[in-house]
Amino acid sequence: MYIEYLKKIIYYLEEIQVYNQNGIICKNYEEAMQKLIDLFSVSKKNGKQVFFIGNGGSAAIASHMTADFMKNGGMKTYSLYDNSVTTCMGNDYGYEYIFSRPLEFLANKEDLLVAISSSGNSQNIVNAIEVAQRKKMKIVTLSGFQKENRINRMGTYNIYIPISHYGIVESIHNLILQQIVDTIMERDGECL
Repeated sequence: MYIEYLKKIIYYLEEIQVYNQNGIICKNYEEAMQKLIDLFSVSKKNGKQVFFIGNGGSAAIASHMTADFMKNGGMKTYSLYDNSVTTCMGNDYGYEYIFSRPLEFLANKEDLLVAISSSGNSQNIVNAIEVAQRKKMKIVTLSGFQKENRINRMGTYNIYIPISHYGIVESIHNLILQQIVDTIMERDGECL
């Protein structure tokens, strides 16, 4: 009975779709992962900042990955989750701007934004992606639920999980990002 949940995760992991900015889908998981690892590797090599954002469970993933990509991946990551900054942005500009306003101050051209949203429809995520586009940042979106969600075609690469189930979508988002940083760590060695 309980093994069915794991079977669902494996099934939907195999069903993920990764699109580039032109809407062209990667042929398979191997190709998609290689493109994502290459994107993160270029950011690392060029000393670019990597910003992870999300709400709720996706915020927990973003926070976790901020630490892992810094410590294990040796990358310049920056957390947008400081309580004072988040509440300041929410109070002064509105919750829909808690990520976009800091990005306007902190982000530079060719930095990388990783936007995680199970539904793909959170206004604060959309606003942050729009700032990243204006600043000519690289963007990776991770979403699920409806294929036509708002962020699914906004990134340099767009990872879509075709199921409307928070736990499975979030688990797969976490797994993909973990695989990327673990692959980079195994390739480059542990950072001290």
